[in-house]
Amino acid sequence: MTTLSENELRSAHLVASVLLSYPDDALYGGRRTLAEAVAALPGGEVRTRLTAFLDHLGATAQSDLAAHYVATFDLKRRCCLYLTYYAHGDTRKRGAALVRFKHAFRAAGFELTDGELPDHLPVVCELLARGAVKQARRLLLENRAGLELLRKALEAEGSPYADVVIAVLATLPAASLRDQEAALRLAAQGPPAEEVGLEPFAVMEGHR
Repeated sequence: MTTLSENELRSAHLVASVLLSYPDDALYGGRRTLAEAVAALPGGEVRTRLTAFLDHLGATAQSDLAAHYVATFDLKRRCCLYLTYYAHGDTRKRGAALVRFKHAFRAAGFELTDGELPDHLPVVCELLARGAVKQARRLLLENRAGLELLRKALEAEGSPYADVVIAVLATLPAASLRDQEAALRLAAQGPPAEEVGLEPFAVMEGHR
C-alpha cells in the first residue's frame, strides 16, 4: 500500500476514474492535466502505475485505445468493471448488492445521473475523489476479491488497464489471507449465471 494523504488519495482516484472510463476526446485533451496530477503524487506504486498508463495513452491513437477498451471491458466477461458481478453474476443477489452501493452514494450526498450502475469501478473511484473517502473505501474493500480478479484478468490479457487497477489496489491495505482465499474461490467458481432484470437499479437520478 502506498501511503498517501487524503488529498493525494482523492487525486489518485480521480485520475484512476478518468483513465478507467471510455477513452473519449476529453480524456485525450486532458492528458497534460492528468500527468501533472500524477507527478504531484509521492513516489511509489500508485504514481508508477498511473504514469505507465499515461505513457501508453500518449503513445496510442485514440481509436486504437477505444477499440481495446470495448474489446476488453464490453466483450470479455472476466474483465468486468462492475464490482458486484464477480460475486453475484446476473442474479437477484446482485440486485441487493447494488442497493448497498446506492445507499452508500446517498449517505455521502451523491446520486448518479447518467444511468451508470453504482458498482462501476470508475464511479466508485470518483465517489472517493469527491470526498466520500470512507464510503468508497468500504465499497472497494468489501469487493476486493472481485477487484483482484479484474487485475488478474487484465494482466492475463496484457492490457495496459491492469496498471490503473493495480494503482487503485495499491491505495488499499494489503490483502488479508481471507481476501486472498475469497479471490481464489471466485476464480474457481466463476460468477453465478441466473439471468434477471436489473433495470430497477440501472438509473439513479439526482446530481453529482
